[in-house]
Amino acid sequence: MTDDAHHIDAAPHAYAEDRPIAQGTDIHDATPPPYDIVGDVHGCIDELRELLDRLGYRLDGDVVRHPEGRTLIFLGDLNDRGPGSIVVWSIALASIDAGTALYVPGNHDSKFARYLMGRNVQLTYGLAETVDELNALPPRRRQAVARGIADLLASTPPYRILDQGRLVVAHAGIEEWMIGKVDRHVSAFTRFGEPTGDRSPWGYPIRRDWAAEYHGAVKVVYGHTPVQRAIWRNNTINVDTGCAFGGWLTALRYPELTTVTVRAREVYATPSMEERVNPPSLSAADL
Repeated sequence: MTDDAHHIDAAPHAYAEDRPIAQGTDIHDATPPPYDIVGDVHGCIDELRELLDRLGYRLDGDVVRHPEGRTLIFLGDLNDRGPGSIVVWSIALASIDAGTALYVPGNHDSKFARYLMGRNVQLTYGLAETVDELNALPPRRRQAVARGIADLLASTPPYRILDQGRLVVAHAGIEEWMIGKVDRHVSAFTRFGEPTGDRSPWGYPIRRDWAAEYHGAVKVVYGHTPVQRAIWRNNTINVDTGCAFGGWLTALRYPELTTVTVRAREVYATPSMEERVNPPSLSAADL
């Protein structure tokens, strides 16, 4: 693996975590429904293409377009683990720029952006392969993609309020009291969740199940922690169904509140979803 992808010439923004988040950050988005909200893609490009087809989207170059004017929403964690992280990013960047897609940042995206901005990060959990994919591009294309990702992560709010306040999308979720607030604590929660201090048998931090205590009227769609099925709980739904781990790639259609799924073509990373269903000494609440 080469190590030159992070040299972004004259990058116009400091990375968002390196500066205070202004209270005036625009978390409200006026893009009207209908939406199709896609869970963690993690580089699963073949499954993403199949899901887009099932949702009725067509690719115009790298731009997704829907004949009924629907908007695609990416819930973050576009890269790492699957074989096509940079192609996924190319589709996302082009579609966001064209106004046919929206995006909220995930923890894997944030780590990739820190790498691109020259920060010292460990190339673990699939990031090394993502960097290899980026470095395999021709130099000019590599620079454009790297700059596009870094700039997007520097300027994108940590979550979005949609449909005139009826819906929130956030990568790892959001507590009711956080909705409408923007600061570093809220930003970290929406990307990482809140660790309990315990770890799974595979060494991953176990996150507090905030959705079990959510009682808000605003619907929250999130991902981050893979689950077997996307099920509504307390007006929230987790649509990360573990595609990279051999599960499914899921989209929630809004306002219809129906899900569309495609099966992963293979297990790209471990522990697989099958292992997560029957983990050693791990309760169902920790999945």
